[in-house]
Amino acid sequence: MSFQTPAKRTGRAVDTARIGSGLKLLVVLVGLMWLSEVIDTVTNGALDQYGIISREPRGLIGILTAPFLHLGFGHLVSNTLPLVTLGALIAVSGAARLFAVTAIVTVIGGFGTWLISPPNTITIGASGLVFGYASYLILRGLFNRRLGQVLLGIIVVMVWGSALFSGLLPQDGISWQGHLFGGIAGALAAWVLADDKQRRVK
Repeated sequence: MSFQTPAKRTGRAVDTARIGSGLKLLVVLVGLMWLSEVIDTVTNGALDQYGIISREPRGLIGILTAPFLHLGFGHLVSNTLPLVTLGALIAVSGAARLFAVTAIVTVIGGFGTWLISPPNTITIGASGLVFGYASYLILRGLFNRRLGQVLLGIIVVMVWGSALFSGLLPQDGISWQGHLFGGIAGALAAWVLADDKQRRVK
């Protein structure tokens, strides 16, 4: 009589599965943004009212929905490329890590935007997530003390640094508040999600 037992997964298989799960989640997030914009276009912008309405209780729901809403396909396209690129760099650490970073940036960044944006304004768009992803990637290597991650953070600064800086400058129709708090939330995510062994007090 012969018996069968589940084969142990090799390190390479585990890595491939982790990366695959992260990229699948990223595809779902971006897919929801594009689906939302299709629906919004068909309904003549009916979804935009569900963005972050500053300091209005009814605008709090926008903290969760605003990243999936955009002011037309041009706005969506401009956010999609950096979001996919930066998100993929996080997604290689797995779906759990991408979800955690996204959740922290969405909630903390969105609440900050709700709190300090000008009155009677609605904020929509995924650029807060872009800033959060960027600051997470820039700072996580410092918290983890990993040279490879530090070097990746330097590359992010070199490629997107000027765009990130200009996005923090006040401009008509642009939510620098969303960019600022997205970046702050990304830095917080880098600290909160740092390797435990690196954050222990010695």
